[in-house]
Amino acid sequence: MLAQTGAQAAAEAMRQIDPDVVPVYPITPQTPIVESFSKIVADGLVNSEMIHVESEHSAMSAAVGAQAAGARAVTASSSAGLALMFEVLGVASGMRLPILMNIANRALSSPINIHCDHSDSMGVRDSGWIQIYSENAQEVYDHNFLALKLAEKVSLPAMVMQDGFITSHSLENLEILTDEQVKQFIGRYKPQYPLLNIEKPVTMGAIQLPDYFFETKRQQIQAMSQAREQYDAVAQELSKLTGRSYPKIETHNLENAQAIIVVLNSTAGTALAAMRKLKNEFREKVGLIKIRLFLPFPQEEFREIIKKAVGENLKTIAVLDRAVSLGSDAPIAKEIKNALFDLSNKPQVYSYIFGLGGREIFEKDIKKVYLDLISKKTDHQVKYIGLRQ
Repeated sequence: MLAQTGAQAAAEAMRQIDPDVVPVYPITPQTPIVESFSKIVADGLVNSEMIHVESEHSAMSAAVGAQAAGARAVTASSSAGLALMFEVLGVASGMRLPILMNIANRALSSPINIHCDHSDSMGVRDSGWIQIYSENAQEVYDHNFLALKLAEKVSLPAMVMQDGFITSHSLENLEILTDEQVKQFIGRYKPQYPLLNIEKPVTMGAIQLPDYFFETKRQQIQAMSQAREQYDAVAQELSKLTGRSYPKIETHNLENAQAIIVVLNSTAGTALAAMRKLKNEFREKVGLIKIRLFLPFPQEEFREIIKKAVGENLKTIAVLDRAVSLGSDAPIAKEIKNALFDLSNKPQVYSYIFGLGGREIFEKDIKKVYLDLISKKTDHQVKYIGLRQ
């Protein structure tokens, strides 16, 4: 057992992965990840080549170059840094490079804000990266190994998210695997077409005009489908090592629940505490769903979970988003509505926005959402939790 912050947990996982190349640029609240790893490098605990670049755009560009050459590359970012990387994120996924990136979620400007919401990772959700969200430091640590192995299995890059400050700077007890266990789990990186293999020369990143571009995108779509299919096998293999489970969709008390909340990242813990109090103290029929794998979204699994719950008792779902899609439904709510669209007997789905720019959400806030659902004191309009009137 080791007391570490979420940022330190990410750095510890990176130490055990011992990547070949780690291009880094600091940005609040991600900075402690690369700070912690830089100390690990300075102490000679890894063989990694750590590159201090001049921007996040350069960090991702260096990661792309390293991975294309045949190295295992890992980096980290947040907020505006992730936005600055956007151009190169598509390069990484289009070239099918399994780069691992830790994200400390933070609001995007403007106005300038250094605190948590999910506008950064949700803003790049169509860039072709696998996205896994973490409730606490333990999940940050575990998800690094899960994401890396899955990424290398299907040749796609992957992000591991944690809430900025809430998780990245909070100290928690962490169960650590041995270095040997990690090495056996992730194995050696075996690139299919490394640029430095002079026996089989290849061209990467070349221009594709209308004759082949479409086919390349279709291959990425298929790879995302494979990631969804391969996820469970990788998660089960990791579970045998840790004793912890990593379902794409984590469910709590759905049997006979009349109302459920869907959420991801650190708020899932708060929501679970509120749900248990309502269930145990007031005998309310409430449940919770935590999304772990957001991309590729496990649409079929979610549909089956809800179909079974509706058959029992389920009437309403509240989807809590810590981000907005201006002019459209919020990101998670949109995925949920899409997944349930063709169900003939489906619950009513309500969208709730919370926590933008780091505004806190409390058990009492989530309790009120549950009670609104149960008493039917909600409507089809989007609602806002903790918004000043």
